[in-house]
Order: sequence, then structure tokens, then C-alpha cells
Amino acid sequence: MSKRKQFLESVHHEHVQDFLNFIRLHKDGADPFDLAEVLPELQRSQRQELWERQLKLLQHSLATYPPERWITGAEEDEGDMEVEISEEQMQTMAVIEGVTIVSTVSVDILQENDTYTSLLECAQMLNCIESALPLSHTPLQQAIHWLFECWWKRDLKGKEELGWTAFLVCLENTVTLEKPVSELRRLCTLREVLLSVDFASERGQQVIDPLLQCFFRPSHIKQEEGKRFLAFLFSWNDNFIRMIHETIKNQLQFFPKALSVHVAEIYFRAWRKASGSFLEEIEFTCIQDLMQHGLLLHRNSPVHSKVRQILTYFHKQKFREGVDEMLHRLYKPILWKALKATNAEVRANATLLFTEAFPIHDPSMSSEMVDQAVQKQLDLLFALLDDPQPLVRSSAVLGVCSVLARCWEVIPSTVITDLLEKLILQLANDTSSPDVRCSVFMCMSIILDNSLSHPLMEKLLPALKSSLHDSSEKVRVAFVGMLLKIKAVRAAKFWKVCSLEHLLARLEMDSPPVSKRIVNLLFNSFFPVNQSETVWCERCVTLIQSNPGAARKFYQHAYLYTAPANIVKLMLVIRKCLNVCIQNGGDEEFASSNKENSTMLEDVLSVQDTASMASLLEILVILWKSVQKSLVANQEAFKYTTSKFATVLPQYLKIFQEERCKAPLILLASLLPASSVPALRSKVMSHLRSLKAGTAVTAYSQSVECLCSWGQSSHIVELIENWLVEAVPVRVQGDEDTSGKVHFDGLEESKPDLGLDYLDYLLLHSKTRDCLFTLPLDQIRPLHKALNKWKSLLFSSLSGAEVNVAVIETALRAFIFHGRLSIHLQHKYPEEREFLKSLEHSVSWVEKRVLPFLASSSSEQQLSLSRNMVESCLTVCKNVLRVSVGDGDFRDHLLQHVASVLQTERGYMCIPHVLALITEVAQGCLSHTAEAQEEQQSLTIRILTNIFQKVVEIIAHRLRKDKEEGQELCFSSEEALYEFLLVTKFATERSEFITGVFSSLCAAVIIDISRTLQKISHVEEVLTPETVNDLPTLSDTILKVTLRSPAVTRFFLSEMSSSIESEAIDSITQWAAVTHILTIFKQSDGFIVELKEIALSVRRQIQNYYNITAENSDNIQRTIYESTARMLNDILNPCQQTNS
Repeated sequence: MSKRKQFLESVHHEHVQDFLNFIRLHKDGADPFDLAEVLPELQRSQRQELWERQLKLLQHSLATYPPERWITGAEEDEGDMEVEISEEQMQTMAVIEGVTIVSTVSVDILQENDTYTSLLECAQMLNCIESALPLSHTPLQQAIHWLFECWWKRDLKGKEELGWTAFLVCLENTVTLEKPVSELRRLCTLREVLLSVDFASERGQQVIDPLLQCFFRPSHIKQEEGKRFLAFLFSWNDNFIRMIHETIKNQLQFFPKALSVHVAEIYFRAWRKASGSFLEEIEFTCIQDLMQHGLLLHRNSPVHSKVRQILTYFHKQKFREGVDEMLHRLYKPILWKALKATNAEVRANATLLFTEAFPIHDPSMSSEMVDQAVQKQLDLLFALLDDPQPLVRSSAVLGVCSVLARCWEVIPSTVITDLLEKLILQLANDTSSPDVRCSVFMCMSIILDNSLSHPLMEKLLPALKSSLHDSSEKVRVAFVGMLLKIKAVRAAKFWKVCSLEHLLARLEMDSPPVSKRIVNLLFNSFFPVNQSETVWCERCVTLIQSNPGAARKFYQHAYLYTAPANIVKLMLVIRKCLNVCIQNGGDEEFASSNKENSTMLEDVLSVQDTASMASLLEILVILWKSVQKSLVANQEAFKYTTSKFATVLPQYLKIFQEERCKAPLILLASLLPASSVPALRSKVMSHLRSLKAGTAVTAYSQSVECLCSWGQSSHIVELIENWLVEAVPVRVQGDEDTSGKVHFDGLEESKPDLGLDYLDYLLLHSKTRDCLFTLPLDQIRPLHKALNKWKSLLFSSLSGAEVNVAVIETALRAFIFHGRLSIHLQHKYPEEREFLKSLEHSVSWVEKRVLPFLASSSSEQQLSLSRNMVESCLTVCKNVLRVSVGDGDFRDHLLQHVASVLQTERGYMCIPHVLALITEVAQGCLSHTAEAQEEQQSLTIRILTNIFQKVVEIIAHRLRKDKEEGQELCFSSEEALYEFLLVTKFATERSEFITGVFSSLCAAVIIDISRTLQKISHVEEVLTPETVNDLPTLSDTILKVTLRSPAVTRFFLSEMSSSIESEAIDSITQWAAVTHILTIFKQSDGFIVELKEIALSVRRQIQNYYNITAENSDNIQRTIYESTARMLNDILNPCQQTNS
């Protein structure tokens, strides 16, 4: 019996095992049995018999073991207990798999006259049960879906049902899988299934959401198959097109910019393939809607740029058939109106779309009509360049340049010339807007991309040369960018557009964004890397002699445009050049040890040319610093370079004695290892010792940095310490020097001021500061103690001893530096409180020794010194808190000190510094809250609010006692008060801190204004304040500060509302004061609701004062009442109008 006949007979429920064996042989690639070969050899009747037999086999298997008894994935996963799957189920699954395989092969070999009713019934049965298959049989489910897909492709009877199942599965997979590429391909082949489903039907509604989700997926939008499928969806139903478009619009803001082009392509493909009502829907619902949005959206909208990208894609397809006509038809009712809109942003958007789509015309029109339309559009370009709004003119410049670049060949030459002259001669000099000038230069690059423009541009561009010196940096940046473009496309010689002299002048003085671009422009001219190093040096000297400042800037940025190796080569060739100059100068000793080619630049340079020598040395340092990291990373190159310069540096120092040469030489030495220049260290220290007090920073900065870079900062510290110790004229008991150092009095003058200058430089600059604090603490502690000793001199001066004024100033500086150094040391060594204790000791010393003199000074000098000392102490303490090195004990100590200062008779003089200090305390408390410290924080806040209340009371008292001095105090405290009130942003509304601070402020302002009103003696003096300056001084200061911050203003109004509710206000003058405050706040236009609520409360309260005698019109109280009522009406009416 043949294999075919055996296989045919095995398809029966009594021979199931034989059938399954044949299926296993088919699946085994090593066995020759293959259903794809067997089935085509069967006769038509045998094939029909096979399909009937397999239908009966499938029916019998499902009847024997129906789906209701199958163990699905839910049972398999239930608990930890294993569920045993019966043999019957396993056999049923195998039969289904076999039937699926046979059916799939049958579909492939189906012939035209075959009757496949039984095969269709098999497929339909599989369609009914595929969703019930267990999870463990997913491959079988996929095989069934593949059968349905093949059925759909062969266009067989019953394809709608089977194809729908396959379509749904593919659609679900593409939405849920992370990498749905293969599923997308299958879905694309099944897309026609959707056309067999009515949009309004249950099935149609079922797939709407999954289909729309496809437009959320970047994988669908980017893939070719995804684009084809998504474009096809536009052909399902008119209503669905609207839904797609709304979905895309909602998602655009979340799409990355690059995805917008793919979205545009989907729209375009849908439009190309559409016809009839679908085409009309796509054009008017989608494309024209996008055009409307492109015109009306704000430019700062996250969607605007993406809508523009989609429209740009359509504009770029103008060469395709039908696009011009479509753009003309859709833009016609909206674009021309938008170009004449009153809103400048709409006109600007319309300008960009118009110029991008230029020319907008219908190709079906006659050539004469097309010419007329294009001429009108050219005239419109000129009109847009003259628009009164800079935004529109800038957009027109961009548009005109893009039009010229695209259409140069077809636009009449006279029109091109007129447009370019308008851009170059008029808009490039538009004094009303730097944006317009900037856009001209930025957009010239677009025109220069068209080589046909170069001859005309070469003639016109020189007219722009003065724009290099434009007052706007961004215009200068754009201008140099244009020169770079001219150089890149070789449109003209850039130095003919702008002379080299002007470029160098600009390079010398301009900011990095401009100077870097100029360096890029001139780089090949002054650093021709393709030529020899000798030429590099010659060009360097030429640049120095042309403009030394520009040369420094050029080589400062040169590393951006060449390799570090080339920079090092230039450094070495400059060294060689300097050696040649020294040789030619007649230094035989140097010449014998450093022989160089003496022909190099011998006619150009000499040692006597100090300016050129100094510039070369400066450029050496600049070049070295620019590649220092790269050089250190390459140790071999670093050692070679340092050895080369170390051999010549001592001789350079000997020969180049001028001040301008010494500075770069010292800096050059600082770049070398200390071991390579041992003799130089002592020379640098001698230089620092030899300087006089009051010397400019530039005289010692390089030397200090040099020693720090060599790791010799300890020598500077020791020098400062020695000067401070030796110069203290007064010594207290225990201050004797016990350091064991030997000092030779009279051999060297002590210069404590200069030492403090050195210390200031060390602390101010991060590089030197890091070097200072890498020293062991034992090397810094003596300096710290030496600074502390100068306090005794300050006390002696306060006590009446005769001390030189200059020495007092030095002592005060030492006192301040002691505090600064303590802060840095505490930050460096936070584990101990040594330096924090030192600061606490200084605070206690000021409180004990200095505050009494502030209270009762006998002389102006004594008062000034005591005040300066207290203020310096407060400033140092503020900085301790600002850098978070103080702890809770230190903070409490400070608050006690502040209270002592305020209790002193002249403590009011220090109020600005007190406010600055309590600002830091408040910020620390409010921004670092811990539950464990909540009680302590609450206590600190109460102390703070009490101190603040005391400050306000002192200022008010000072104004009453001495108005002029009080006004000066208010003015000096204004900024500190503002900083303090800003801290309230760390507090929650109605917190203890907010209530305490703003209740003090409200009470102070109300009482201040009320007292002023009580002093009025004539009715004519009752006036309505127009500005904050019309209020008394204290109220003026407080409200001016309050109005600077909306949050602070809101807190103030909230507290004032609470004051009204608490019935703390009990006179008509106080109610009038509240109304004055509201009148001032009304001018800010930001607190309408709050003002209305408070004003209504005030109006209710003042009704109680209506019984003030109205008969006597001269009664001042009555006048104040009437004035208050008028002000309340003025406040409430605008509020009511706004709300209505």
C-alpha cells in the first residue's frame, strides 16, 4: 500500500495514532514524508475524501473531549499545586494540530475546480475553538491564525470570518508587543479585511480603539509596513478619518520632532491614494485644519513646530502631480486673509507658510494667469519685508531667502536684485530690531547654497562690512557665521566683505561666542596646519605685530580647531624663535648651550622688541593652558615639553627683565614641575617679600599661583604668619611666640597688610584655596592664632590707647580674616568644633568688650570702630550659617548675641546686618525640619519673630526720635528686609513664623499711618495716597518691599484680613490706614479677590462710625471717614466689574 493511501486511511478516529505518526513524520525535517508533496499527488476525489475524513476526525475528537473540559492556563497557574493534564486532552490537541497542518497545506495546493466545503467547515470549527486553547498551546494557536491568513490571501469562500480573526489577532499583537515588526507585515497584508466590516457595526466599533492606538506607537509610524497600514486606515470611513486626525493632533505634543516627518508622510500617502468623499475629508478635515493651526498657533506652543514640519513635507512635494493644485485650493480661503491679519504672530506664521509653498498656483490655469498670480505674490514679498512688526519682517527675511534659493533660475533678475538690495541695504541696518538684522545674516547662508547667486552676492555683500561692529552680540555672531558660509562655499573672498583689520579688532574685544567664530574664520590664515611649523611661527609673529590683543584671543581658542599635538609643536617652535632672538642678541653663554637655526625671523624680531617678546611669552602660556589636560594625560609628551622649557626658563628670566615679560614667565614656571626649576622658587618668594603694601593684585597673583601649583603654599602661609606676628604692636599675656621659629628683628620689614592681601587672594580663588587647605592643619593653625592676636589691639584702641589709624584698619582686617579662615577650616574639618568654638569665643568677646563702647562711645572714632567690629562679626556669623557649618548651639549663641546688640542704645545702627543674619537663621530652620528637633525649631522661630518685632519697633522709634536718621536707616535696611521676607516661601501659610512676622509688619504700617492721620490739623490735609511714596517713611519702606514679591504680598494681605477679624482695629484712623494700604495694593492688579474680601469687611466695620457728626463739615474725623468710604468704593467697583 502506498504512503498516500496509508495516510488517507489514517485520517479516521479509529486510526488516530497512525494519523498523528504521519504528522510527526511531516514535522521531522529528516524524514522524506512531506504533506506538501503528498497532497498535490492526490486526485481531486481523494482530496475531497481527505477533507471529509479530517472533518469527521475533528468533530469526533471535539465531541469526545469538548473545550469545556480543557484545562486552560488559569488552572495551570492556580496555586502551587501541579495540575495533571489528561491523555485525552493531549491527544485532542495533537489532532487539532494535525488537522491545522493538513488544512494549511491544502489551502496552498487548492485547485480551481476543487470543492472544499468540508475544508471550510474544518476551518470554521478551528475558528470557533482557537480562543479556548490553553496558554501552553500558543504555537498551535499561531498555526491556526496562519491558516486563516493563508485562507484570506487565496480569496476563498468564507474568508471574511477567518480573515477577521487573523486581523484581530495581528492588530492586538502590534499594539501589545514591544517589537511588532513581523506582526506589522502580516497586518499590512490583511488590511483589506477591514473594508469588509461596516464602521457602524459591532465589529467596527470593537476595533476603533486598537486601530487608533496604532497612531500612538512610534514603531508603527516609522516602519514602512506601519506607514502603509496607517495610510490605508484613512480609506475605511469618513468618520474614522476625523477620529484619526483628532488622535494625531492630541498626540503631536508628545511626539519627538523627528517623528513629525513620518506623520506627514502618512497623511501624504493617504491623500495620494484617496478619492471621492475620502479625498474631500482628508483635504478639508485634515490638511486644511493643519494649515489653520499652522497659521493660528502661538509660536511657543509645543505643537506649532510639529504642525509646521507636517506642512513643510507637503510643500516639498510640489513636484508631484496634483499637489500644487491642492495647496492652491486649500490655502486660498485662509492664507491670504492671514497675511493681512491684525495679529502680528498670525501674519508671521502666514508668511512662513506662504514663502515655503511659493509659488502658490493652479497648474490648470493659463500661463498668463499663472504669471499674474506669481507677480502678485512677488509684490506681496516686498510688502511683507516692510511690515511694521519685527517678527513679521524676520519671518519675511527667512521666507524671501528660501524663495530666492529655490527659485533663482525662474525669478526675473531685476526682482532678485531688488529683493537682495532690500535685504542687504535696508533690513541689515534695521535699527528698530536686532532680530531682523540677525535674521538677514543667518538667512544669507540659505541663498549662498545656490551657486548661481555667487556673482551677484559678491558685488552686494561688501555693503554689510560695518555690521561686524553691530551693538547686538547675536547680530555679530550671525554676521561672522555668514562670513564662515562665504568661505565654505567660496562665494567670495571673506576679507573683501570685511577687512582683516576689522576682524582682528573685533576678535580682541568681543565675547567668546563671536571671538570663537572669528578664530574659526581666520584659523587657516594664521595657523596653516598643512604647512611647516616655521610658517606657523611666522604667522604668529605677524598676528602679534598686527594686533597683540587679537593674537592672545586667537591662540586662546585655537585648541578648538586643531589637535593638541599641533599646539605643542607651535609652543616648541615659539621657544625656538625666542632662542634665536637671544642668540642674535649676542648672549654667547646661552648660544653655546642652545644652538638654533639663526636664520629664523632674524630680520623681523629682536630681544630689544619688548612688546613682541612679551606677546610671544604670553601666547606660550595661553597655548600651554589650553592643552594642559591633554599634555598631562600624555606623560611622555609632558616630560619632553617640560624639559625643553625648563632648560631655557632661567635664562629667559635673566634676559627678559621687563615687568610685562616677568608675569608670563612666572605663569610659565607655574606650569612646570617644581623639581625642574629649583632655583626659581626662592626668586618667586623673594619677589613676594620685596613687594610693598598696597601693591596691585596683578603684581603678586602670578607668583602666588606659581607657588601653589608647585605645592609650596606653606611658604606663603609662613610668610603671612611671620609678618602678622612681628607686626603686632601690643602683646597680651600668653601671646609670646612659642613656635620655636627664629626671627631676626630689623632685618626684614613686616608687612601685615600685604600678608592679608596674599591671604585674601588665597581664599578668593578656588585653585589657590584648594592648595591652601591641602596643607596639614598644624601648618595653618599658627596663622589662625596669629590673626586672632590682633583683637587685643582693637580693644586697646577702644580703651583709649593711641594707635595709628592704619594699624587699626589692619587689625580690623585681621579680625575679619580670622573669621573667614575659621569658616573654611570648620568646613574642612567638620568632625570637631575647634574652629566653631573659636568663632563663638570671638562673638562673646565682641559682646563683652565691644558692645559697651557701641552703647556709650566718647568719640566718633571709637563709635565707628565699635560699629565696624560688631557689623564684621555679624557678617562672619551670617556666612557661617550660609555655608551650613554652624550647628544648633552656635545658632542659639548668635540669637543671644543679636538680642544683646539690639538692646544696646546704638544697636539700631547694625539693623541691616542683623536682618541679614536672622535671614540665614530663618532659612536654616524652615528648610531643614526634622521631627526630632521640632520643639527646638519652634522655640527658635518664636525667638526669631520676637527679634524681628524688636527690629521693626526700633526702626519706628528711631523715626520718631530723629526723622532724618530714621529715614537713612529705612533706606539702608530695605534690601535686607526684602531678603528676610523672601524666606517666607519656605514656610506654610498660617504657620507660626508667617503669623509672627506679618502681624508685626501689619501692626507697624497701620499704627504708622494712623499716627500720621491723627496729627492732621486741617481738613485739606486728608488726602488719598496715589503711590507708596505718599505714605509715611516706615510704611513706604515696608509696603515697597512687600510689593516686590507676589507671595509676600499675599501673606501680608492674609495677615491683615486676620487682624480685621480679630477686632484688633478700634478707631477710624486705623480703618483709614487699612484702606490706604488697600489703595496702594490695588495698583498691582494681582490681588483682586483678596482686596475685594478685605474691602468689604472694612466697609462693614466703618458703618459703626457713621454717627460721627455730619453737621460740622470741618470735622477732621468726618472727613477721614468720607475719604475712607470713597477709597473703598474705588477699590470695590473695579473688582466688581472685573468679576462680572
